[in-house]
Amino acid sequence: METHLDYWEAHALLEWQVELGVSEAIGETPVNRYEIPKEAPKPAAAPVSSQPPTPVKAPEIDATDEAQKAVASCVSIEDIKTALLGFEHCDLRRGARNLVFQDGSLGARVMVVGDAPSREDDIEGKPFMGPAGALFDKMFDAIGLSRTATNPAQALYITKALPWRPPENRDPTAREIAMLKPFLLRHIELANPDFIVLMGNPACAATLGRTGITRLRGNWQTVLGKPALPMMSPRDILRTPLAKRDAWADLLDLQARLRKVDTAPHS
Repeated sequence: METHLDYWEAHALLEWQVELGVSEAIGETPVNRYEIPKEAPKPAAAPVSSQPPTPVKAPEIDATDEAQKAVASCVSIEDIKTALLGFEHCDLRRGARNLVFQDGSLGARVMVVGDAPSREDDIEGKPFMGPAGALFDKMFDAIGLSRTATNPAQALYITKALPWRPPENRDPTAREIAMLKPFLLRHIELANPDFIVLMGNPACAATLGRTGITRLRGNWQTVLGKPALPMMSPRDILRTPLAKRDAWADLLDLQARLRKVDTAPHS
């Protein structure tokens, strides 16, 4: 049963408490000063996205542009070779054993640009090795030219359209040819031959921008201001023996051109 105080009773009790020294009023609800305060609730964590973060795409490198930069400072054949050895943008080099760069005599009147390196080329590190190389040597020996000759009039200087062998002897792609084209063109410029022989589709693609060797062969073209003769490559001839007749006709045409220059009156 609740007890209600009247005004005067309450006033008397308050005066009594003041006399005892009470200076502040207290609440009706007791406070436990030993209670551990409750922690404030933590903010809700941001929801985790189920989507993986979008990767930052690295800027794409133009390999052909990098090749042009690499050859810009090349002033010798050895510079070209060094630039190729340091060129990291062609995946062909990762599957090849050796750089197939050149053979023959620098300064020769005739420079031969072959197709992509074969397995034998890759092993030896030289162009036109193995069965195709043996046929190559016989073909040019028939018109008095050789890779072992030192006299510029009888010598050959040889390179390939690409310096690394494509896997499984596959045809090189248009991108690979375009990527390595600056090295080839600079190589031809520095070798400075009188005549160029383009053997096979990759050589024609890299220098003329065209393929279709059966249509191009025997028709003289111009590469970097030099007369250039497209021919079937020895590998093509080994696969198609009937092509020997056309190859022989092209060799005789080259021989006639060389003789014509030899007999032309000098001013």
